[in-house]
Amino acid sequence: MENRYFSKEETYSLEQMRALQTFRLIDTVYRVYNNVPFYRKKFDEMGIKPSDVKSLDDLSRLPFTTKQDLRDTFPYGLFAAPKSELARIHASSGTTGKQTVVGYTKRDLEAWGTDAARAIVAAGGTKEDYIHVSYGYGLFTGGLGLHAGGEALGATVIPVSSGNTKRQIQIIQDFGSNIIACTPSYALYIGETMRDMGVDPKSTHLRAGIFGAEPWTDHMRREIEKLLNIKAYDIYGLSEIMGPGVSFECQEQSGMHINEDQFLPEIIDPDTGEVLPEGATGELVFTCIFKEALPLIRYRTRDICSLSRAKCSCGRTLVKMSKVTGRTDDMLIIRGVNVFPSQVEHLLMELGLTAPHYLMVVDRVNNLDTLQIQVEMSDAMFSDQVRKLEETQRVIKNAVLSKLGIAADIKLVEPKAIARSEGKSKHVIDNRKLDF
Repeated sequence: MENRYFSKEETYSLEQMRALQTFRLIDTVYRVYNNVPFYRKKFDEMGIKPSDVKSLDDLSRLPFTTKQDLRDTFPYGLFAAPKSELARIHASSGTTGKQTVVGYTKRDLEAWGTDAARAIVAAGGTKEDYIHVSYGYGLFTGGLGLHAGGEALGATVIPVSSGNTKRQIQIIQDFGSNIIACTPSYALYIGETMRDMGVDPKSTHLRAGIFGAEPWTDHMRREIEKLLNIKAYDIYGLSEIMGPGVSFECQEQSGMHINEDQFLPEIIDPDTGEVLPEGATGELVFTCIFKEALPLIRYRTRDICSLSRAKCSCGRTLVKMSKVTGRTDDMLIIRGVNVFPSQVEHLLMELGLTAPHYLMVVDRVNNLDTLQIQVEMSDAMFSDQVRKLEETQRVIKNAVLSKLGIAADIKLVEPKAIARSEGKSKHVIDNRKLDF
């Protein structure tokens, strides 16, 4: 396999990377202390001066930052650059409380373009390619993030945005799109719609997809690859840190390389805040060491994963993060059992008995938590005998009990009964929140 990279930092030695990270960390600490009252107050309360930070080993002495801190300082309280230097504002699509507002200077936008371009190159992209961007454009960072990556690479960007799926497929056919970028749930929907329209995926020029913004399993990857006749790559990002391109899969697909020349990662115990060793699973924390507008210190992402410096066949030396298995704030506690939606998805796709669409409905009856998992039947199943459908329900119910440790009511629903999403898919309805 030909090794290709977008920038030299992707293959730095560990010594080179640590030297760069140390320089940038020290510079960032001084900058936030001098320009962000929130951090100056936090540092002073903890008895920390910028001069106390001399190496990467001092990172763990610094305070954590949370999404609530961004909301408490809404909209611009954590910005380290003057408003006159801001080139763009984005905001998260949070469903509770105020949106989290993020900003970028001109240099930040250029760095973001570099991050996303690295992801496209790692997926086999070149300047000859047509990048079909089906992430939403606007305050959400997805669309403009991959758009910037395509332009930084010198490729041709097709800014389709999300929605109007049949038109998306027509554009893929007519414009010769080579690489598609969207959420994995929308990629699945595009593939299903293409199949329903009678379009042979082999007749298109698509060969790769870059999918992120929500957790997805390897079983879902294989389903997307089959429906679209592509190789599917994971990309990770969050608006508070930058947007898509914080990390990305290479062709080895054994984890996502973190752009650690810009984002310093840690894994912590989500309960104690203790930094965990390499390979341990815990909550991912990032410190932005190259951003000008919003350089967050030890930002708690709430995402659960692990880090590895195992040698990668692609030649990149950037540390890898595993696929995100869930979020500490997405975790459901049902009758004392911790359940992540991604576990249900993995189980259903591993069984392969139904369509890969589901909805978890959690309720409380007589002070007892209940869980119903609605699972969509495939078109072939819809005409099956009642006895066979009952057997499928029983198999799923037993698998959930065995692997997740919880009894659930399994309800098979008609094909396409579960709402599709053009953005992040919704897998949980928790009616217990309505009880006061």
